[in-house]
Amino acid sequence: MTTTFIPRVEQLSSRIIRILGCNPGPMTLQGTNTYLVGTGARRILIDTGEKGYPEYLSNLKTVLQNHNTAIQEIILTHHHLDHIGGVAEICRDVIEVDNCCDIRISKLQRKDSKDVSLGDGVRYTFVEDGHTFVTDGATLRAVYTPGHTDDHLVLMLDVERALFTGDCVLGEGTCVFEDLYDYMKSLDTILALNPAVIYPAHGPVVNDPVTHVNGYISHRNQREAQILTTLRENANAYLTALDIVKCVYKGVPEYLFIAAAQNVTLHLGKLLKEKKVEVKKDGVEVSWKVIPEGGHSQL
Repeated sequence: MTTTFIPRVEQLSSRIIRILGCNPGPMTLQGTNTYLVGTGARRILIDTGEKGYPEYLSNLKTVLQNHNTAIQEIILTHHHLDHIGGVAEICRDVIEVDNCCDIRISKLQRKDSKDVSLGDGVRYTFVEDGHTFVTDGATLRAVYTPGHTDDHLVLMLDVERALFTGDCVLGEGTCVFEDLYDYMKSLDTILALNPAVIYPAHGPVVNDPVTHVNGYISHRNQREAQILTTLRENANAYLTALDIVKCVYKGVPEYLFIAAAQNVTLHLGKLLKEKKVEVKKDGVEVSWKVIPEGGHSQL
């Protein structure tokens, strides 16, 4: 759980206002951070929070009224419901239109699955890596950062060297991911952008991005090293993810073994792509063996 208090509404810079989604939970911390970006009469909203949280809608509406502005378009960092779920309600209760046909709802298209419907009359505008979004006082650049999901993007506000990281980098804690191989490459992409500040979708502002992201990378590399060490110590055997958990996660209660095994499996998937391990499937059982350095898979 977060240890830094996040106000419901906060002006973070002359161009950025954060509006908290008011949807606290184990995965969302104090809630989903949404951001209103720009300085003019129409501005960009990054993410929309979750469906069914009227306090968020009220706070967003008040911000727009107090700043005499409106929503130009909505950018969604990825398809998870705590980021896209508020779209239809924002259209109805905040923008006060029957549908969002006149408002662009932009995101990257999913690679392996169909994007979930946003509701009747609400359609996506799919954009590509590198797309720029322009509003008064701000230009945002989309950067494809898969791993957490296959459609994840971050948004760079170059004029402030500010990066909106969605769920790729959080303000506190570590991120979950679907593909660790892609996720680690996305962390390198974020480092290459060299942001001065990170505005995450959950948790507080990150004012030391390089140290923070390197901490993510170090944590994953340490876990990977433990997994490889375990496999090398059992080089003549195939081990299941649960076998590895029992060696790596010493002292962890058994009721957490299944979750730990899922995490180990994601690491093993990355190592498989890097040709450092091989996999054997025997019915429902999946087991893994290290490939010696300079060696070749037997499969």
